[in-house]
Amino acid sequence: MSAALAVSAFLAGTVVSLLTSFLLVSRLERVGERLGFSEALLGIVAALAADAPEVTAAVTAVAHHQQRVGAGVILGSNVFNLAALLGLGAVVAGRIGLHRKVVLLGGTIAAWVAVVTLAVVVGALPAAAGLVLAVAVLTTYLVVLGTEGRGLERLRVPWQWAAWVRSAVAEEEVELEEAIRPAKGTWSDAAQAAAALVVVVIASVTMERAASALGTRFAVPEIVVGGLVLAAVTSLPNAVAAVYLAARGRGAATLSTGLNSNTLNVVAGLLLPATILGLGKHSGQAVFITVWYVLMTVGVLALTYRYRGLSRVTGALIIAVYAAFAGAVLLVG
Repeated sequence: MSAALAVSAFLAGTVVSLLTSFLLVSRLERVGERLGFSEALLGIVAALAADAPEVTAAVTAVAHHQQRVGAGVILGSNVFNLAALLGLGAVVAGRIGLHRKVVLLGGTIAAWVAVVTLAVVVGALPAAAGLVLAVAVLTTYLVVLGTEGRGLERLRVPWQWAAWVRSAVAEEEVELEEAIRPAKGTWSDAAQAAAALVVVVIASVTMERAASALGTRFAVPEIVVGGLVLAAVTSLPNAVAAVYLAARGRGAATLSTGLNSNTLNVVAGLLLPATILGLGKHSGQAVFITVWYVLMTVGVLALTYRYRGLSRVTGALIIAVYAAFAGAVLLVG
């Protein structure tokens, strides 16, 4: 593939992927509304749909035995999400207000999956075991959101804990109801979502192949291609949506978009492909990005819990940390 053709393919794939992602998210939200999903579950569906570009790009890279690119796309996207979705969102909005219960509920899942990911990447845990641990916690979280915490006592959960979980879910539901509230979908919406998903997958594969070809041609390290270029480009749909929600004062919706996107990214784009195809040889560069992802996740959660949200100053701090990350990846690469 010539350089000119690769550049054209990358740009075309990027534009088509971004535009079609918005259609995919909106139609899936409508379908979820028709099926009676709670607001929190609708947020999960939206995050999963918006993650289609990075998940597809990562799986394509791993399938072509470019594990560093694949891991870089997912882990780099997660670091980018924290900066663009939460950091930039706070800067644009001035402040993202958050309930501490909402931070703890979503943050616990996000931190657990991040730590499991680190254990898999460093080789302390097989990919299959990491996938099981992540999916078990994520499934429990989805069930709690879907049932709004009802029936926990039947599972012998102490009533104080059950009451706390229901309260946290209720607070998140109130925030998300005003932020999402899609119209009920039809068969046409389902068909459009299916068609949009096919287009996003094709565009994302094209984009990843073109970026990898350009990286090889100009001797750009794989970790830079995946961890910076593809990670940022494939995460733009989530970033735009989160900044829009933050500007409208929907703090919980912004946090939910960021954390759920990162969790689903890791499960669908890294742990599942690694279980089936393997991660290859352990890479110090992948470990470096994963450690940064874990520390940044914990740091952002600590800030949001301590200050009940993020201010413009803390948002700028998160962006500065991402800038340092980008510089460090260039040096490591």
